[in-house]
Amino acid sequence: MSSRTDNDLYKKVVEVSYVYLGPAADRFIVRQIRGHLNKEPEQLQKNDLINLIDWISLAMAVLVEEEELVSQYQTELKSLVS
Repeated sequence: MSSRTDNDLYKKVVEVSYVYLGPAADRFIVRQIRGHLNKEPEQLQKNDLINLIDWISLAMAVLVEEEELVSQYQTELKSLVS
């Protein structure tokens, strides 16, 4: 089993993302973490989330025209911070 799956925070981010991105959620989140946070998914920590959410929001704004959907996704991800 990948160590990536041992990170509960990472799993929660993927679970929230799955609702919006379907099966592409895991790959999308991995790319965001590696590309913008310069770390591996298993290293994701709560203090990384605000920065990660900003990058995810930018990417989603390009992919999805519905601002309300992007905002809802952001809100769900931000609930993981607290």
